[in-house]
Amino acid sequence: MLAYRQLSRRLGITTKAQREVLFAHLKDLRQDGRLELLQNDEYRLASPTDLQVAASAAKARKPAKKAPEAAAAEPVLEEEFGQDPIIHRRRAAGFDHVGDGPDRRPQRDTNTVIGTVSLATPRFAFVVREDGEGDDIRVFTDQLRYALDGDLVRVRLRGVRDGRLTGDVTEVIKRQRVEVVGRLQLNGSIGFVKPDNRKSYFDVMVPPDGLADSRNGDKVLVRITEFPDHEGQGKNPVGTIVRNFGAAGENEAEINAIMAEFGLPFEFPSAVEEEAEAISTTITREEIAKRRDFRDILTFTIDPADAKDFDDALSLRTLDNGNYEVGVHIADVTHYVRLGTELEREGKSRATSVYLVDRVIPMLPENLSNGLCSLRPNEDKLTFSAVFELDEKGKLIDSWYGKTVIHSDRRFSYEDAQERIETGEGDLATEVNLLNSLAKKLSAERFRKGAISFETQEVKFRLGEDGKPLGVYVKERKDAHKLIEEFMLLANKQVAEFVFNLKKTKPRFTMVYRTHDAPDPDRLENFAMFAQKFGHKLNLSNPKKISTELNKLSTDVVGKPEQNVIQGLAIRSMSKAIYTTEPLGHFGLAFAHYSHFTSPIRRYPDMMAHRLLEYYLNGGKNAAVEPVEDACKHSSAREKLAANAERASIKYKQVEYIGAHIGEQFTGVVSGLTERGIYVEIEANKCEGMVRISDIPGDTFELDKENYRIVGRGSKRIIQFGDELQVIVTSANLLDRTIDMELVDDRPEHVKQRERAEREAGRGSGGRGRRDDRGGKGGKSSGGYKGSGGSSRGGKEGGKRRR
Repeated sequence: MLAYRQLSRRLGITTKAQREVLFAHLKDLRQDGRLELLQNDEYRLASPTDLQVAASAAKARKPAKKAPEAAAAEPVLEEEFGQDPIIHRRRAAGFDHVGDGPDRRPQRDTNTVIGTVSLATPRFAFVVREDGEGDDIRVFTDQLRYALDGDLVRVRLRGVRDGRLTGDVTEVIKRQRVEVVGRLQLNGSIGFVKPDNRKSYFDVMVPPDGLADSRNGDKVLVRITEFPDHEGQGKNPVGTIVRNFGAAGENEAEINAIMAEFGLPFEFPSAVEEEAEAISTTITREEIAKRRDFRDILTFTIDPADAKDFDDALSLRTLDNGNYEVGVHIADVTHYVRLGTELEREGKSRATSVYLVDRVIPMLPENLSNGLCSLRPNEDKLTFSAVFELDEKGKLIDSWYGKTVIHSDRRFSYEDAQERIETGEGDLATEVNLLNSLAKKLSAERFRKGAISFETQEVKFRLGEDGKPLGVYVKERKDAHKLIEEFMLLANKQVAEFVFNLKKTKPRFTMVYRTHDAPDPDRLENFAMFAQKFGHKLNLSNPKKISTELNKLSTDVVGKPEQNVIQGLAIRSMSKAIYTTEPLGHFGLAFAHYSHFTSPIRRYPDMMAHRLLEYYLNGGKNAAVEPVEDACKHSSAREKLAANAERASIKYKQVEYIGAHIGEQFTGVVSGLTERGIYVEIEANKCEGMVRISDIPGDTFELDKENYRIVGRGSKRIIQFGDELQVIVTSANLLDRTIDMELVDDRPEHVKQRERAEREAGRGSGGRGRRDDRGGKGGKSSGGYKGSGGSSRGGKEGGKRRR
């Protein structure tokens, strides 16, 4: 059982054409009934009848190849990139295992599996196999041995239940984390911490000596010190409170709790701060002499009005031949953050800056991100640059990469730059408009080659001095944003192309790539069926026309009620972009090779790309792949964690905002359906809540799974994805981060009075139902659908938008 990415690697597939051929073969095999596509994008032989079939198939596999002899170590960057590029590349790609000696893996017991726990609901979790070669195993929580999200466990396979492979945890091999965030509930002298994570399946008991003077209702971080043994199933783990965030519901307490819930750091270690403070701010003549000098060339930055970390700048001049030289200058972070330092280790561990609603958790200390490495105006700054010669049609004529020194002449906000684009007036208006013209031509070429234009809407808040949200709005991306994005995309693409083409034979030089697989055909087919319910016909049978069809749909839905639902589901039908050393291309951008080079202040993969590019520019040979691949996996995981934390902070602030509008009426759009109710997203502020199905007036409604709608039994009234409805906000629960709504009842008053009388007489349609799946994106119900995509931060080249 293999995922598509593993199949690609093992078959040596690297080009878009090869991927299309593979997709075609996989589709034929599925249609013939010989392959089955699982929910986690893995393929397996169809209909295995029992575990014996799987076991015999495992025994029939060929033995792993033995690793080749170790080559001589590269003398440069050994600490960062290891010693054996060929072996590391093959092992990271899954081709080789160590044959003999202490690294040899033991023979695998076919009835046990090692994997990582992923909690799904308070009832069960999935264990994701360590080898990545089979189905996830469902384990009910009474057989989890108190394992938590991310824990490495050994599972004994039991059988198949409801079409799912099931098992029991026999051993917790390694606990990822033993800290839990939740609300303290006192029961006499003993406390119980109820976790904020709604997937958790136990509370943590805190004895009197572990309460640390905490009060009932406080939001706390508890460290589990004792797990019951398996025979003690049903008992509570025991813990001690290590951090008290304050009263639950208070802004600072809740945001700090979100940080702790996702394991985000609250401060830098003192050794890191000391190293950062000790870095010299002087740029010596000797250092300048080693670099290409751009200080006399017009250079400026364009950033958000409240930005402090200006990590990129553009320079522009007209060449004697009439072409234009555009320099993309990126802060030279790795000049200051050296290998082997505490700064480097901390940056690698954090891997990304995290942007919560009311604060930034930076990857690097402030005196670096907002000082030394910030390309502030009227200051000499050290940069790593990609310099391009473009003709008037935006065609790339030549490029250069290397260390530089710049002097920014002007700091523009996006609003300043947009004003010059729209009016043609103001200082440097001619230069800004010239760059905008070139950016539009670069963009047109990208879309001509198959780039996809779907984007999520970014929610922003206006906050008061106390941190409370005063307003919620959707950020509008204008030409000034797109101008910067287009040149960042160009730099990221061309750096990746440059390194890839340095060596014409395999193995290619190791590089950090940002890859995005083509979407799975079955998922696209399901999405096409969904879009058709709204009258949008898509022909996705030809892989070469997928982007054309999706872009046409993106244009067609603009301004329609279903726009956000369609765009959100389209994005969720796509694969997720990740960091890897495998040059698999970027489907969404239509790039054969793509990296992240332009934001080393806030992304560790960009720092790796800087080091690798510098290494190769200085004549270095191939760097070992395994340490880079490991760092890529870590960075991808941290990026996902950061996105989840950001979504949690957005949801909290939305609930806090809407709590000031209880009883008010809003226009909303149906964004999700479950058996318990419908999700409605308010158009004006993107706050999302649930209308319970039992509360919809006038009829008893049931979920019609096939047609993405609910239908009234008697009236046959239909409510479906994208429908525009009038709702009243009835409650906003900050502790659970949920919003409850009711539909506006526009029936005649005498009908409503009759229904109320029937309910009072006990002849109503039923109770209100459980409240454990209300509002927000956290709750799911089997057979339900969620449409709108999560909000993400805006930014350059899709970096903050995570392309």
